[in-house]
Amino acid sequence: MGASLSAEADSHLVCVQNDDGVYQTQANSFTGNPRKVTGASFVVFNGALKASSGYLAKSSIVEDGLMVQITRETMDALRQALQEKKDFDIPCGKADACESREYVNICWTSGKADVNKGVTSPVDGKSLHGMQCVKMLQEMEFETDGKLVRCTEIFYLPKEQGAHGSSISATCLQFAKEIATACSAGLCPHLRTLKTRGMNKLGLRVSTNADIVEYQMGSGGQLLPQHYLNDLDSALIPVIHGGNLDTSSLPLEMEFVFFIIENLI
Repeated sequence: MGASLSAEADSHLVCVQNDDGVYQTQANSFTGNPRKVTGASFVVFNGALKASSGYLAKSSIVEDGLMVQITRETMDALRQALQEKKDFDIPCGKADACESREYVNICWTSGKADVNKGVTSPVDGKSLHGMQCVKMLQEMEFETDGKLVRCTEIFYLPKEQGAHGSSISATCLQFAKEIATACSAGLCPHLRTLKTRGMNKLGLRVSTNADIVEYQMGSGGQLLPQHYLNDLDSALIPVIHGGNLDTSSLPLEMEFVFFIIENLI
């Protein structure tokens, strides 16, 4: 399970590579303050622990995250608890130990998640605080003159009040991947110019409805000049208009974040 930075943590696990190429775990914290709550980047639940090992469960720090080794029976119970959105406790240590145990507690919390705090749109500076976000891994590379463009994440902007956190269908995700690929292709002829002018982070906002389909693209809170949009129109418009979305997915507004980087290989 991937995690994000917690505002409640006073320190966070980080993985640092030393001069010998070996990775080591460190905990970064505020100078002069005792560590009380330490954040992690991920949690792995490994259901391969055998009952014959003599352990109920094992927990350990791995790089900048936490590994919890549990038995197959505990894994089945954990899955059931997650499906039912119930709290779940995992006691760690030897089964026959008498000393106090360590526990891994999975707890469901109330209230709205404080995600993407301080994040703003490259298109027009609009706040993306609280918006649902999906990390993007493109299957194709788009490169021109030693410059690469990559889509790194997609924000889903609710068109209706209270729509935050609603589920994203597989059709929407596929549609988003097609848009990201088309936009990357449309940006390719301009990568060197854009990066030279400091526009290495760009945003693409796509709005689709039953009656209208449109897009905006910008960087640094300003829309891109018109001369960049001809190649984008040719690449994007056929994909956006040809999206196979059912009416239950509409209206839909997505914002894509792209970065232009150097290919150092």
